[in-house]
Amino acid sequence: MNKILEVENLVFKYEKESDVNQLNGVSFSVQKGEWLSIIGKNGSGKSTTARLIDGLFEEFEGTVKIDGESLTAENVWQLRQKIGMVFQNPDNQFVGATVEDDVAFGMENQGIPRDEMLKRVDEALLAVNMLDFKTREPARLSGGQKQRVAVAGIIALRPEIIILDESTSMLDPTGRAEIMRVIHDIKEKYHLTVLSITHDLDEAASSDRVLVMRAGEIIKEAAPAELFATSENMVELGLDVPFSSNLMKDLRANGFDLPQKYLSETELVELLAENLRK
Repeated sequence: MNKILEVENLVFKYEKESDVNQLNGVSFSVQKGEWLSIIGKNGSGKSTTARLIDGLFEEFEGTVKIDGESLTAENVWQLRQKIGMVFQNPDNQFVGATVEDDVAFGMENQGIPRDEMLKRVDEALLAVNMLDFKTREPARLSGGQKQRVAVAGIIALRPEIIILDESTSMLDPTGRAEIMRVIHDIKEKYHLTVLSITHDLDEAASSDRVLVMRAGEIIKEAAPAELFATSENMVELGLDVPFSSNLMKDLRANGFDLPQKYLSETELVELLAENLRK
């Protein structure tokens, strides 16, 4: 597989005179088509890392390579077209009077021909199950619907990488599940690479690989099954324990014979359903 994103020894501080670095030598890479999650408590540096990758901060030490090309002040606008970023609050991304206007906005800025633009608007809204809402005002949508429209606006631009920056943190559990389902679907359909910045461990559990950050550094890298294998590991890393891990612990205490490895919520539901059918 090809590396589509390479981050090498990133060092960053918000104020030049400050003695405190928000990032201290962060390095990692992401393979094309991979889903990588970065988790950690507030202030760990995960969102700062995402913003540096998207070229939102100019002055930093280290290197960010997107599809083999180093990010610079000269090429930031060109390379940014390879990245779509979905933020925590979808209201901050809305600029159009209607849903279809909003999805079209980014394409208008890129000078995409009108016929192609209209086609992409419908395709993107269909992909996130919002085509029936294209003439609605964004303000009248639910939180989950707004976030789906924000995702549509990104995928209409045909990026190679989608960065989800705490993009489900303001949603209820149903809304979070809907957005994650949509992202998984469009990742497969458009062969996207996904970088998820999150504190939701159940969200991170569905990724291919997880990085744990603390105080501006990466302190752990592992597959979800390895990272969430025991509650003790999570406590040592200063993190909460995923819901399914706690549930498995309670089920074992009540006599259920379950494997010792970590299971996601979906895998646990499937296992319990299979046992009940026996």
